[in-house]
Amino acid sequence: MKKISLIILLFGCLDVYTQSAIEIIQKADSKMRGASSFSEMAITIVRPKWQKTMTMKSWSLGTDYSVSLVTSPAKEKGSVFLKRKNEVWNYLPALERTIKLPPSMMTQSFMGTDLTNDDLVKQSSMVVDYTHKILSEEIVEGLDCWKLELIPKEEATVVWGKLIVWIDKSDFMQLKIEFYDDDEEIVNLMNGYNFKMFGNKKLPSKIEFIPLEDQGNKTIIEYKIWEFDKDIPSNYFTTQYVSRLK
Repeated sequence: MKKISLIILLFGCLDVYTQSAIEIIQKADSKMRGASSFSEMAITIVRPKWQKTMTMKSWSLGTDYSVSLVTSPAKEKGSVFLKRKNEVWNYLPALERTIKLPPSMMTQSFMGTDLTNDDLVKQSSMVVDYTHKILSEEIVEGLDCWKLELIPKEEATVVWGKLIVWIDKSDFMQLKIEFYDDDEEIVNLMNGYNFKMFGNKKLPSKIEFIPLEDQGNKTIIEYKIWEFDKDIPSNYFTTQYVSRLK
């Protein structure tokens, strides 16, 4: 009886530990999304011999709808990326056409940056598409963090073979993410820093994406405006409206 009770207690503790990992990811994900959001950002592509900055506006509604508009430079101005549930669309102003992106294109670079199209529209979900496990606790940027391992579910269509995520215990900010391929080789690194208050939320105002195989390359996203729980017209997330976004 004592052995049975010990086994039940052990599995009960493991279940709570796993559930805690899920709750941490849910809170961190929810904090960055809100019920809805609007942001203005600058994206800087850094290369060993040059760098380039573009600006964007982005709107989101829950986890199913998001749309991003490139506002500069002039060559790319007016380009739009739209996510509607499991569909992703790209509006090309030069052609005055909206094309649907096939799943194979989600792994490709977004406009020459070190981000993929999937990173931009967040088609895959840290909450839904992965299983979660707490590995340890570590200090990142001077903050106490949980270190979590995210493994994709078998049925999930995701870009990465594994994620290692550091989330701070106080404000549930995603401070660091390691991206692994299917062979469990680390490919990319994300760092969040320059913490600011956006409304009542403390978040990294700068996010750095570093491809580890390309020395000297990185992409920096700097949030200028980040507003949450805004009223956003539903037609913003339709293919008919993308050409009129401003």
